[in-house]
Amino acid sequence: MASSYLKSVGSVRIGILVAALCLAALPLSLAAQQNSPQSAPKEQLFSGEVTAVDSASLTAARTTGSKDSKTFLITPETKIEGTPKLKSRVTIRYVVTDSGPRALRIIVRPAAKK
Repeated sequence: MASSYLKSVGSVRIGILVAALCLAALPLSLAAQQNSPQSAPKEQLFSGEVTAVDSASLTAARTTGSKDSKTFLITPETKIEGTPKLKSRVTIRYVVTDSGPRALRIIVRPAAKK
């Protein structure tokens, strides 16, 4: 009888020890989640016609469908294929940042055939 009592007391002590270790590790786990870098912004595409362009930004408007327009930030990291001019067709790969849509790549397309 005494040995079964000792086994149950030992099991309880082990259970308490495991629970204490889990609770002690919880703040470390939460801190690791808070300090981990956030996932990279999702890349998106926009195609349209250039309505304004300068060294710091490019604005393009869709020519079909919703006719919406967007202004994209141009940074030194932006890759530009061709020379965007007013009314040129472009496809822009971009990410949305705190300062607005930032162009990753701008591709100038040939003029539309009429």
